[in-house]
Amino acid sequence: MSEPFSVRVTVRGYETDAQGHLNQSVYLNYAEHARWSLLQAAGITQTRLVGQGVGPVSLETTIRYKRELVAGDEVDVTCVFVWGDGKTFRIEQTIRKADGTVAAELTAVGGLLDLKERRMVPDPRKHFKELAADPGLFGL
Repeated sequence: MSEPFSVRVTVRGYETDAQGHLNQSVYLNYAEHARWSLLQAAGITQTRLVGQGVGPVSLETTIRYKRELVAGDEVDVTCVFVWGDGKTFRIEQTIRKADGTVAAELTAVGGLLDLKERRMVPDPRKHFKELAADPGLFGL
């Protein structure tokens, strides 16, 4: 298996809480940034998605905090799509310090919403495969 898609982020001081830790909500921002970066790297833009009448939706997210992050830490945020047979897919993500220490693990359940019908498309994998210039980034 190839290495998962990854983006590097530096923790900024204004993202920390009163204890100096990365604020818990920012982990979600980092994960979302990695997901949109993967879409962009695969050749899928927000404009293109909307033009095709679909949009990604998040249905559930679980975060397991492992180690604290503080201002100045550099982290790599990975993103791996895991496909099933239904209307949803999983996205597995790891936020890892530059030294390799795992700071958090995230698992999300998502899908693609038909923007006209306001229902989930039956085969999101098919849409991603057709839209992507590089479907291999999605494991397709």
